[in-house]
Amino acid sequence: MSRIRGRFESLARDKRKALIPYITAGDPHPSLTVPLMRALVEAGADILELGVPFSDPMADGPVIQRAGERALKHGIGLVDVLRLATEFRKSDGATPIVLMGYANPIEAMGVEKFIAAARQAGIDGVIVVDYPPEECGEFAALAKRAGIDPVFLLAPTSTDQRIEQVARVGSGYLYYVSLRGVSGAAHLDFSEVTSRIPRIRAATRLPIGVGFGIRDAESARRVAQAADAVVIGSRLIQEIEAAGAEQAVARVKAFLKPIRQALDA
Repeated sequence: MSRIRGRFESLARDKRKALIPYITAGDPHPSLTVPLMRALVEAGADILELGVPFSDPMADGPVIQRAGERALKHGIGLVDVLRLATEFRKSDGATPIVLMGYANPIEAMGVEKFIAAARQAGIDGVIVVDYPPEECGEFAALAKRAGIDPVFLLAPTSTDQRIEQVARVGSGYLYYVSLRGVSGAAHLDFSEVTSRIPRIRAATRLPIGVGFGIRDAESARRVAQAADAVVIGSRLIQEIEAAGAEQAVARVKAFLKPIRQALDA
């Protein structure tokens, strides 16, 4: 059983919802990525999404774009992200790690080489924003054979056909992007989220995570009433950005703890 599936099954038994924070590897400094990952777990994270910096992040808003730029200035690429994941695995063999990024770095490395390297690094899932599910059956199959869950995105505009396709090729969980636009772009419409989730559930037994627009304990709590997991990215990056390198680890832990408490209340 994959670590992701095992984690969701354990949470379901306890009637708890998954908390999935996102950080960009290498931001604000490469030496802080593993300490930040550990701090997030200590604060109650169930699964970690680790962003791979990329020079043209089309789905990311200004906050995550700036995080990627800071990481790229430190020379962080896909190989470095896998190295950081390997370092984290030395002290944590239980928390699932999902890489989130774009196709170009993977294609540059070579898909088969990437899958092998990701497995070696202890990666449990991968979200490739610009891999359309209709065209990446081979990639998904390779990932699954290596024990890595290919996680796909759904949007408010996703058709029934797209939902069914994602349900067929995806595994681990489905990631519902709750906003129209880039990450951090607008306020969350809770009524739309609660109306869309049942439609997705009709097509899959996979857990459903909701991200984009979750900014605090209250918004996380409300989303968790409909979803199996809440994903927090841009708001967490803002905390890192405001804190600076010296205070980043303490700041993210202090930010995430009340959200974990709200989900468990």
